[in-house]
Amino acid sequence: MDTLNGSVERITFYNPENGYSVLRLRPEQEGLPAANREGLITITGNLPELSPGEYLKLNGQWTTHPKHGLQFSVERCEQIRPASIEGLRRYLGSGLLKGIGPKLAGRIVDHFGTETMDVIENQPQRLREVPDIGRKRSRQIIHAWERQKNVKDIMLFLHSHGVSSNLAVKIYKQYGDQALNIVQTNPYQLARDIFGVGFKTADRIAQALGLPTDHPTRLEAGLIYLLEEMNNDGHVYSPCQILIQKTTELLGVEQALLPDAIQRLAASELVFLEEIPEQETTENGNSVVYLTPYYYAERGVATRLRALALELPSRLSDLPPSFVSFGQDLSEEQSQALGITLSHPVSVLTGGPGTGKTTAIKALIAAVEGAGKRYALASPTGRAAKRLSEACGRPASTIHRLLEYSPAEGFGLNADNPLRVDLLVVDEASMLDLLLTNSLLKALEPGTHLLFVGDIDQLPSVGAGDVLRDVIGSGIVPVSRLSVIFRQASDSHIISNSHKINRGETPEFPKQSSDFFLFPVNSPEEAANWVEDVVTKRIPERFGLHPMRDIQVLSPMYRGLAGVSAINARLQATLNPPSALKPERTLFGQTFRPGDKVMQIKNDYKKQVFNGDIGFLKEISQVEQTLTVEFDGRGVIYDWSETDQLVLAYAVSVHKSQGAEFPAVVLVLLTQHYMMLQRNLLYTAITRAKKLCVLISNRKSIAIAVKNNKVTERYTGLAWRLMDA
Repeated sequence: MDTLNGSVERITFYNPENGYSVLRLRPEQEGLPAANREGLITITGNLPELSPGEYLKLNGQWTTHPKHGLQFSVERCEQIRPASIEGLRRYLGSGLLKGIGPKLAGRIVDHFGTETMDVIENQPQRLREVPDIGRKRSRQIIHAWERQKNVKDIMLFLHSHGVSSNLAVKIYKQYGDQALNIVQTNPYQLARDIFGVGFKTADRIAQALGLPTDHPTRLEAGLIYLLEEMNNDGHVYSPCQILIQKTTELLGVEQALLPDAIQRLAASELVFLEEIPEQETTENGNSVVYLTPYYYAERGVATRLRALALELPSRLSDLPPSFVSFGQDLSEEQSQALGITLSHPVSVLTGGPGTGKTTAIKALIAAVEGAGKRYALASPTGRAAKRLSEACGRPASTIHRLLEYSPAEGFGLNADNPLRVDLLVVDEASMLDLLLTNSLLKALEPGTHLLFVGDIDQLPSVGAGDVLRDVIGSGIVPVSRLSVIFRQASDSHIISNSHKINRGETPEFPKQSSDFFLFPVNSPEEAANWVEDVVTKRIPERFGLHPMRDIQVLSPMYRGLAGVSAINARLQATLNPPSALKPERTLFGQTFRPGDKVMQIKNDYKKQVFNGDIGFLKEISQVEQTLTVEFDGRGVIYDWSETDQLVLAYAVSVHKSQGAEFPAVVLVLLTQHYMMLQRNLLYTAITRAKKLCVLISNRKSIAIAVKNNKVTERYTGLAWRLMDA
């Protein structure tokens, strides 16, 4: 093999799944025939996640690409330290060490010359000889160097198993000096403890370490992983037979080994087995398998909700009769719904857009305030809570904030310290998942009135469970359905078409419409072109809406030319292109620039940022190795190793848009999205738009979605438990 040394100039491509990279290297050797006019060599191969400025020793072979010419294909990669003064400047200024930027790197190298790395490693106290480096900065650099050395040992081990540098840093932050020992002795622990490390990565490491394919630890880890995957897909449990089949396919083992593994997990109370009569009988009977938290949550919701519903007299039973009449502004439907809310401790108010759910809530609040009763308004997400507060002119909060959640202590309000209200209104209740509902019900005292408000025809919650549908299906609480569309709403084609879709009718696209449009396309390439044109030119020019703040692109799927990922890359390149004046950083295979629209994809209670929150990237600090994202005027700081919580959000999936409203929605819907073409998905997407909805689609795709009213069934036992109780 040939050997090539040099510094990374720029990363052209990086695939975080397998490490395949294309980069430009500035070689130490001069006069190489493969170098371009800038003196750079093209490098390809499966590499660790690298940064510009890092020095590499590469072993591999020269190959000729039919289009791009002579390239160096890497077989082995080793990160080394540069020998030249200029190389040291670039190396230290590349963001390698937290606390050292390009200017400070230059001063350090100017002072110590070729001895720079020896000083940092063996005589770090001498850093204070450099002007402007005081005790605090020198301590920061020394700490960063020590951590980098420890992480490097982990990296050397993990890189050979396809684990990126940023994940290696996360592993070190989680386990400290025990990291390498834990990785080598029980790699499956990584999948449990660290966001971003999946079972397949842990399994790859375990197999490389020689763990037998039928080892009990592997069988149990595979079962837990698949149960977690089913939870991520919205299921509360898995039928035993399905779990066994999926695990057999995943691990490539005999089915006969798995029942004993399930029993071992049950004995350690990591899972619970249950017999559910509604479940189809198989060779394993009606057995289903829950992860422990979901088993207790489902039982808890069923027990507490039924007890709450039967508690009479209640906190509102003494309301004077004068408050039961809600005035002339309400329809008969609305008045009846509110009468039910006041006379039943638990009730549901549902209805489509424009049917007056918010008006009813406002009237209810006025009546409760007039009676001197205490109440609270809450929603599952921050965006939904903000909308509720603006619509009602009253404070509303997320359920987490209402229950005083903290990462260290959990929910501050609970059975021992309940929420002191007479009425709780939960809006956007279709987004309630099982675990959050259980925590909410724990905090409610007997006699408290609970009103679930939501649109049952929308997509179910992102989290596991189908709470609102199960509560309605159980029949244990009264349900009020609003169906009359108010006159001011009926003028909107967004609202009229959403109701048509809900009835199984094809939406209309009248020429005189001012808020509902169709751009017919038949291919993903054509759709992507129209998305760029509509978002960057047509809507801003005609309607005066900002392409990033006011317009949200939605797509059912992530993959493909018209999927979320490809549209994000395209719109980022158009709306926020690279610039020599703008820093950028590629982290976890994704390039970030100041100005980018981004979305949080997991709940981070410490940062108080939640799954689905959308913000704008304000700053990238190469020195501090952080990103600062602004969410609703609040700056939130992310270490580089935490940025796998963020994705670009020029386009998002329809599921991730739940609970939000946007001035304009551009929806991509094609026959290539066949698996996702469902009525409730189309309905949910259209009802996210406040002023303007544009479909980049065709009538065939729309017709398929409208006709497909099969709601994807989730494995949940809540309705059965509510009725059985």
